[in-house]
Amino acid sequence: MKSILRVFLIMLLALFNAGIVWAGVFLFQNAYYELGIVLLTLLVLIDFFVFNPKAYPYRYTIPALILLFVLVLYPIYFTVKIAFTNYGTGHLMTRQEAIERILFDPNFTYVPEDSTPVNYMVFSVYEGLKPTEDFLILFEDGGRIFLAEKPVVTKKSGNEVLLRESTLFPVKEGTVQLDGTTYEFVPWPVSSLEDVDAITSNGKVYKPLYSPDDPSLKKNEPFFKVNIAQKHLNRAEFWYDDQMLMLRISESGKWYFYPVKRLYSLSLEESFENGKIVTKLVVKNNLTGRKLAEKDGAFYDYDRNGKEIFVVGYMDYIGFKNFSRIFTDPKISGPFFKVFTWTFTWAALSVLFTFAIGLSLALVLNDRTLRGRNIYRTLLIIPWAVPAFISVLVWRNGMFNETYGILNRFVLPLLGLEPVKWFNDPFWAKVAVLTVNTWLGFPYMMAVSLGALQSIPEELYEAASIDGAGRWRRFWTITFPLLMTTVAPLLVGSFAFNFNNFVNIYLLTGGGPAMAGATTPVGHTDILISYVYKLAFEGGRGQDFGFASAISIIIFFLVGGISFVNFKLSGAFEEVSE
Repeated sequence: MKSILRVFLIMLLALFNAGIVWAGVFLFQNAYYELGIVLLTLLVLIDFFVFNPKAYPYRYTIPALILLFVLVLYPIYFTVKIAFTNYGTGHLMTRQEAIERILFDPNFTYVPEDSTPVNYMVFSVYEGLKPTEDFLILFEDGGRIFLAEKPVVTKKSGNEVLLRESTLFPVKEGTVQLDGTTYEFVPWPVSSLEDVDAITSNGKVYKPLYSPDDPSLKKNEPFFKVNIAQKHLNRAEFWYDDQMLMLRISESGKWYFYPVKRLYSLSLEESFENGKIVTKLVVKNNLTGRKLAEKDGAFYDYDRNGKEIFVVGYMDYIGFKNFSRIFTDPKISGPFFKVFTWTFTWAALSVLFTFAIGLSLALVLNDRTLRGRNIYRTLLIIPWAVPAFISVLVWRNGMFNETYGILNRFVLPLLGLEPVKWFNDPFWAKVAVLTVNTWLGFPYMMAVSLGALQSIPEELYEAASIDGAGRWRRFWTITFPLLMTTVAPLLVGSFAFNFNNFVNIYLLTGGGPAMAGATTPVGHTDILISYVYKLAFEGGRGQDFGFASAISIIIFFLVGGISFVNFKLSGAFEEVSE
């Protein structure tokens, strides 16, 4: 039995090794070198722990090791790496991929002047009366008829298709032979495409499906555009005699094939740099003859007035530019420092309010003479038990809604007060988020404080009473110092948590109300993490992962530094227990 289990485990380990090696090779082939190195390094460590008898104790750490590498170390490395790049919308690919897109993407083509469309007809295999996506295309040019098969994908970027290609073959004596497949035309000879009734091949019969100039096939136009043109003829090139045809929409709205040419090509250029003649490979516009400008991780063309036009961007190393933007760009630095100040205020007040209320309730519940203590504890712990996002939405729509919320509709009118603009006034919006966060946080502080209070020896209070100390004197000299020995580190953790408490802010106010005069998407209740989210994902220029990573690193050092200082300061309370 043990031998069978051993064989099974060896086979399982072999499959695991094969899978990781395959994944590593795949990542290297697709230029994900860092993640590939992480996986292969992890595989070496796991095999070392398994096969080395001296490393036997470390075998039990393998699951944790996998999670550490994949979910902690690599994301940290990736964040730091991206922070020094322009990675984001318009800059998602490598430079090589950007050049390939410029050279081969059919979007970067043009129709020469005085070009005329080429007559064509699409033939499809029918299943009953319904056409299928198994099709052929006949072209007529200069009195000659050509056959083209369905274009095949020749270039991809990830899952995105960059280029499809097909070749036109002349029809001779009513047949075309392609790779062992013979296509026969019925009838033959014909004087035009409209005379062809069918094309047969290996038992298949291709019948006319669509032609822009044949009214009898107009009924099939929706199927052609949706299932043929958009799926298979998008970014497709058809070649014959060094001429390229592509599907274009004419001024009349009809879909025709036109002769097209590539807009850009590679060219060698000599330049004089540092006292030497250097030959560079540049991208040139075939229409204007001008080379494209390359700067800031992007290629730029020029219009007739000499103004730069963005063509395509790529991910490029930009040094500390993302970090310097925070201090040098007034559109970012102004709102940033306001948000920075509010973030500290928000985190500090959240800890203060939750701890004050939690401690007060804990002192009451710690009184042994209080009847029904268990019932009160259960009721007061409910806000902590309910998922936070549900509580936030209840407060937003049920309590603070400016039209039908309980506060504005019943409570404030009953007190003779005017309705409050909870989400449109900066001050009241901050009051709202602090109120909700206090509601969600005080049960935790109450539970922690209650546990700490119950650990304080009663003898200390008895001795203090004998010495004549009153209730407040006993609280400040015994209860509070001993309580802080336990609770202080938790307060530091609570501060760090609220510093990045994205969910409550975003669900309750969305960061609003908007900050007047700011040109970036920022509100008065935004904290750093929600501000970063808006800059990265909701800004006018789209996603900016590099800038988001840079600010994330700054937030990390801020929280880490504050926590370090707080822990050092809270260590003074440990002297009480010595």
